[in-house]
Amino acid sequence: MSEHTRLSREVILIDHTSGELKAEHFAIVQTTARSPGPGEVLVRNRWFRVSISTRLMAEQGAEEVKGIPFPPLNPGDTLADGAIGEVVQVGPGCDLAVGSLVMHPLGWREYAVVPAGQCKRVDNPDVDPAAWLGHGWTAFAALRECAQVRPGDTVLVTSGAGAIGSMAGQIARLLGAGRVIGTTSGQQKAQWMREALGYDAVVTRDGGDFRTQLASAAPDGIDVIVDMVGGEQLAAAIEQTRHGARCVLLGALTAELNPRNATLKALVEVDTFQLILKGVTVRGFSADEHAPALFDAWLQQAQAWQREGRIQLAHTLIKGLDNAPPALQEACAGRLKGLVMVELAAL
Repeated sequence: MSEHTRLSREVILIDHTSGELKAEHFAIVQTTARSPGPGEVLVRNRWFRVSISTRLMAEQGAEEVKGIPFPPLNPGDTLADGAIGEVVQVGPGCDLAVGSLVMHPLGWREYAVVPAGQCKRVDNPDVDPAAWLGHGWTAFAALRECAQVRPGDTVLVTSGAGAIGSMAGQIARLLGAGRVIGTTSGQQKAQWMREALGYDAVVTRDGGDFRTQLASAAPDGIDVIVDMVGGEQLAAAIEQTRHGARCVLLGALTAELNPRNATLKALVEVDTFQLILKGVTVRGFSADEHAPALFDAWLQQAQAWQREGRIQLAHTLIKGLDNAPPALQEACAGRLKGLVMVELAAL
């Protein structure tokens, strides 16, 4: 074996999932990392993101969906998600240097051959991977550019302890919101959201009638909805809107994490007459598709807020590739908080 041959481990899908996603649906296999071709680089990954959208992409019949930055998975395919790593070999015609730190879309493996055009150089050697791999920039783009939060607004964030929600609640406040309300599954997460993330009130699935809780949490109505859930939560939130409210749809967990099968159909019954009477706008939004230029602005703003001690990049850090499939299982079951990120051991 050549001294330049690199053995790499990666996580593959064993078979399509149906129902609850389990770590046993995946396997870790050893491969040999090939040398990069023209316009490619070989990257040794240091961190990668774990996203619950993997559940949808691992479902039987999964298809390519515009706005979802994940490919459909077939048995034997290696999982993929955002990653940060070090360039260790460069192919012909590539202007990235060995030793460069880059962000790219091919996580879930120790080494990745990546087209240079899919790499974004990480200029700061003291990179905070949670700022780069997290969904703070999605929340930032949605709240600043789409919902356009105004001083004094009451903002509701569904799935407020998740990867997007844990950032959206904080960012809404920093952009001027007067009251920030979140939703989550239970009281343990609700307490964390209030104490660590600064939510004023939290509505929980185990706390009784959802509409009654929401009406109590937002007695004067809601100006901005940032929704990742859909279903009953979205319908109840729209009922509670004030005139001129803005609703941004960023996900549909009722469909993605359907206990029977993940699906792209996220059906909900909404009184559209009330949308007309109240002048409510509802918009679907994907930061990856609509606002990539805001990523650099987000990094600068996040760094400033961190220096001032005004924001927490909420995340759950998992150590080692072997623990990545169980982390995905736990994330899809709703038992983890914030961004879920895997750190790989030095090779």
